Amino acid sequence: MTVTVAELLEKIKFDVRYSSETALKKEITTSDITRPGLEMTGYLEYYTPERIQLFGMKEWSYAQNVIGDNRYDLLKNIVTDETPAIIVARGLDIPDEMLAVAKKRDTVLLQSKEPTSRLNGALTAFLDEELAERVSVHGVLMDIFGVGVLIQGSSGIGKSETGLELVKRGHRLVADDRVDVYKKDEFTVMGEPAEILRHLIEIRGVGIIDVMSLFGAGAVMDKSQVNLTVFLENFDHEKAYDRLGNGETKTDFAGVSVPQVKIPVKTGRNVSVIIEAAVMNFRAKNMGFDATQLFEDRLTNLISKNS
Repeated sequence: MTVTVAELLEKIKFDVRYSSETALKKEITTSDITRPGLEMTGYLEYYTPERIQLFGMKEWSYAQNVIGDNRYDLLKNIVTDETPAIIVARGLDIPDEMLAVAKKRDTVLLQSKEPTSRLNGALTAFLDEELAERVSVHGVLMDIFGVGVLIQGSSGIGKSETGLELVKRGHRLVADDRVDVYKKDEFTVMGEPAEILRHLIEIRGVGIIDVMSLFGAGAVMDKSQVNLTVFLENFDHEKAYDRLGNGETKTDFAGVSVPQVKIPVKTGRNVSVIIEAAVMNFRAKNMGFDATQLFEDRLTNLISKNS
């Protein structure tokens, strides 16, 4: 995965001091950001020019103390043709030599009023997410009561139809059929649609439906965290299903474990309502209200009284 400098500018606001058509097409291949303090002293042994170069107060002050041609030569060694962008934080003035080097190397030169640490964090968070490896899974991703729910199951079981009914009930579609999931951090997995399928849902016998056009912008989302998975399976009378809710299972996406609920499907069961109830129960458990534990406590008390 790569991100161009132009895509970075669409997401984070900067004042552009120098750019060109070719410079904006340069690719950012790593989320690591370099603050080139050590490199400005002349130590370039482990220098990585493919990173964004971020100048804060310390780097800027050092550059200001390097006089005349020395400053230009110093910056020319740091900024190479591989460097995707130079960013000056805290609204600090950009030296003429830095602008000259940016033009020579055809590298975008940006200025921000944000504090250096905050800007560094925003850049890293954005690039970590955009550069994360995507894995495609089959299912329908919905935002239900603010919870990202991935509905999975065998082909033809009714995932898309359930998703459409949930949209009609006021919930939001994130992705249908193909969901691209990626690891945002150690505890968070995100999901988004393939670009060709964005805001679209396929219903057998009807065809492709543009959810945004039919139901409005409030019916769709571009991405969502995957908090819960719901697996739909054909009802089997000989199979024992969890009836108390204490048999919690998990599934793994991109190295992150996500709680899973299995729902048997048969004629007469309103799957959308059941999924809504499962989501509300999931939220209640996360808030410390566990109906299963409440039932077990009541059962224990009843047995104790009747003993």
